[in-house]
Amino acid sequence: MEMTEPVRCSVDVGSGRLAGGSGRYEKRLSDLASLYADAEAYDALLRDGGDRVVYAVEDLRPSSAPGDMIFGVTRMAPGTVGDEFFLTRGHIHAIANRPEIYYGESGTGLMLMESPAGETRIVEVGARVVCYVPPFWIHRSVNVGPDDLVMTFAYPADSGQDYDIIARSGGMAQRVLRTGDGGWRAVPNASYRPRTADDVARVLASAA
Repeated sequence: MEMTEPVRCSVDVGSGRLAGGSGRYEKRLSDLASLYADAEAYDALLRDGGDRVVYAVEDLRPSSAPGDMIFGVTRMAPGTVGDEFFLTRGHIHAIANRPEIYYGESGTGLMLMESPAGETRIVEVGARVVCYVPPFWIHRSVNVGPDDLVMTFAYPADSGQDYDIIARSGGMAQRVLRTGDGGWRAVPNASYRPRTADDVARVLASAA
């Protein structure tokens, strides 16, 4: 058996960079057009504020073999579209019984989670807070603070990602909005379409 060499990576919390990583991608505001409820506010922000980077991800992917791990760091900018906080696209793992761990490095955020049947759970994430995303949960990150939200993460290397599960339902069941006192609140998403029993069964079957 050929052994994989150990690797040392370091996280720069200020920049959200992963020294020693092997990959990077970023999502700009123009990549996230369909995620926000207030289309007019989105168009105005894109026009007046420019096509800013909303979040960037750097990671290390030693392999895609079962039993291996992928890990990395996410840096999310603060901001809102109308009253809705900046967020990530969100996903469920393509092999849906794979979990994920997030560790808060800096900033203030939420992990918005949803079961295939539409139940919502929200975990607040801050510095030195570990968030465990169990198997079968759709999840997306939301920056509810005034500063960058930086988190490290790790998940099984064979997990894969299914981003379309959210789009097919018209978004997640809840949206996260700012309040007048600087806080946040979760409200129902008027565009949400509950998944059918067949849809839920397909998610569960992906782990077989």
